Amino acid sequence: MWGRFLFLGLIIFTVSCGGVSYKDPLEKALSSKNPLITRVMENLKAHELQIRYTQIDRRNDSIIFTDFDFQVNKDNYFYPASTAKFPVAVATLEKLNAIDSLSMHTRFYVEGDSVETTFAQAISEIFAVSDNAANNRLIEFLGQDDLNQRMRKRGVQPIRIAHRLSAPNGDDVTTKPLVIYLNDSTTVLSKPIINTPAKPLQLRKIKKGKGYYEDDSPQKGPFDFSLKNYFPIQSQNALLKRIIFPQAFPKEQQFDLKDEQRSFLLEAMHTLPAKLGYDPEEYYDSYVKFFMFGDMYDPMPEHIKIYNKVGYAYGTLTDCAYIHDTKNNIDFMINATILVNSNEVFNDDNYDYDEVGIPFLAQLGRELYEYELKRKR
Repeated sequence: MWGRFLFLGLIIFTVSCGGVSYKDPLEKALSSKNPLITRVMENLKAHELQIRYTQIDRRNDSIIFTDFDFQVNKDNYFYPASTAKFPVAVATLEKLNAIDSLSMHTRFYVEGDSVETTFAQAISEIFAVSDNAANNRLIEFLGQDDLNQRMRKRGVQPIRIAHRLSAPNGDDVTTKPLVIYLNDSTTVLSKPIINTPAKPLQLRKIKKGKGYYEDDSPQKGPFDFSLKNYFPIQSQNALLKRIIFPQAFPKEQQFDLKDEQRSFLLEAMHTLPAKLGYDPEEYYDSYVKFFMFGDMYDPMPEHIKIYNKVGYAYGTLTDCAYIHDTKNNIDFMINATILVNSNEVFNDDNYDYDEVGIPFLAQLGRELYEYELKRKR
């Protein structure tokens, strides 16, 4: 919540002789009169909005983070969708680093699957176009238990990645074996991993809406998310900080990545789809970049790099982003989630992504970017 700024539903401003003085830049951005912002702020209950904006300052060799939150609460559930692929990518690189015979360029395929890939290619596809199949292949390599333990060990918690995405075997607790190429002619078969079955989450807002579809059949009553993935704003922000600025954390909270691995990961996080050969008409620059440019189809400026992972499913849009303007030498982070499901029916593919959600996140990014341009450091 606004903390000291919110009282009985009213935002309290500090008034100066020059008009309204904002103590919180996130408050200022959300108080914008731009209709892309106001139509969400005027209907907050429906949108279940959570935002963390992180200022980044440097003092000598130190990185200083200052977080500004709006309604951030780990106990208020939102469906993280494809943002859950971010920890999958990081944990994959860390696990590879511990196996001498494998690297991120090792070729493999999932037993029973005809698609051959590499770990690096799967990670690139996760960030460039949010590919579900690529993510699920890495889940088979990691297993859910190992993935979650790696995150918690580094201080990225709470988190619970329990299932694959858009897959018929999504909830299987046993992973499929991988056929891994040790060289051009030699393969090995990995052993299946048996994981702990997911227990229902005990969180607020875990049941949503007034109806849903199951097997194309309409159902009455709220949709139950209690067995779904859980990756709240605090945890997303914690992971982003540790990847972008590992030196800001003690050794035990840094992921065990080689320099080559981390450089590859950062490159994957900001590379635009066309650079990887995807059709720019279908996969335009901002296809998976919601902040600042999400409601635009024009090419993004080369001096603004957005290292991020988005998610969109069940009417929920989420973006976890580090934004770096190399021309003006400014950088900051935004983590935000918004529910845009005006008919309150889930799984009907009738959501307000393009009409409400993405325009709001894009304008929020622009408002905070303009603030950062003027902020004294």
